[in-house]
Amino acid sequence: MITRRAALVLPALAIPAVSRAQGTQAQRDQLTLLLDWFINPDHAPILVAQEGGHFARAGLDVRIVAPADPNDPPRLVAARRGDIGIFYQKNLHLAVDQGLPLVRVGTLVATPLATLTVLRDGPIRTLADLRGKRVGFSVAGFEEAVMGAMLESVGLRLADVRLVNVNFALSSALMSGQVDAIVGGYRNFELHQLDIEGRPGRAFYPEQHGLPAYDELIYIAHRDRARDPILRRFIDATEAATHFLANNPEESWRMFIAGPRRELDNELNRRAWASTINRFTFTPAALDRNRYERMARFLADRRLIRSIPPLESYAVELPPAAPR
Repeated sequence: MITRRAALVLPALAIPAVSRAQGTQAQRDQLTLLLDWFINPDHAPILVAQEGGHFARAGLDVRIVAPADPNDPPRLVAARRGDIGIFYQKNLHLAVDQGLPLVRVGTLVATPLATLTVLRDGPIRTLADLRGKRVGFSVAGFEEAVMGAMLESVGLRLADVRLVNVNFALSSALMSGQVDAIVGGYRNFELHQLDIEGRPGRAFYPEQHGLPAYDELIYIAHRDRARDPILRRFIDATEAATHFLANNPEESWRMFIAGPRRELDNELNRRAWASTINRFTFTPAALDRNRYERMARFLADRRLIRSIPPLESYAVELPPAAPR
């Protein structure tokens, strides 16, 4: 959910496109991509597409921007201050309900990543053990709906737990004992972070406990660009990069930590990299209509959105790009 009003200016941090591949930058179409957060292994296909020349071969000069505020990308794209943004399927429904003219044009991570996590050596062994316990969360709204659905799967209600807003300090709140569980931490990051800190976690997966499966990370654009061939060339380039990544994980890792990203070469990112590779979609342009319609019904039933709009108004398959 969009929680803070974002200033409609592009953040300062941008990663320049490489020019070693085919064509000069002057011959390419310019495109600005807004990430959802700082660069991390969730963005591997994008960095591989850039470093490996897939964008250049598609005739694209892609400027990758890491936002100062993770709430910025959808508003910037809606205001035509960015061409493509990385967003979350579940949040797209909420943003569209709020009136933002956004449309899903592709998928990056095709499986849920969020979890409900407890400490492995703690007293909580099953979801039913959460009765009377404190659960930390970062963003009100959707995460409360997640908790409600998961608790209902074992005969509990949201009122049976105490929700505590810990902002974005999920792991530290759990390790310090401030809360007994956290909801919203990622299985490919927070679980590794807990393990590295010597406090391994136990995860419960929302899609196995009452929540419909969804795409964790998607590409969004302004609704008016739903048939833009430049966007399809971008999506096709990330598809090629994803296949390269799957076939060449070690070379792709070296691309990921190249140059100014050398600081990303640490144990947490190496573990996250290995945990994320099999979660990238090999068909980023393909749209699973049922997946989006199920989530819309879930959110409407939970009264997080007012109505269910026509699918084609917020999620599309881009038309094939013309041969170059």
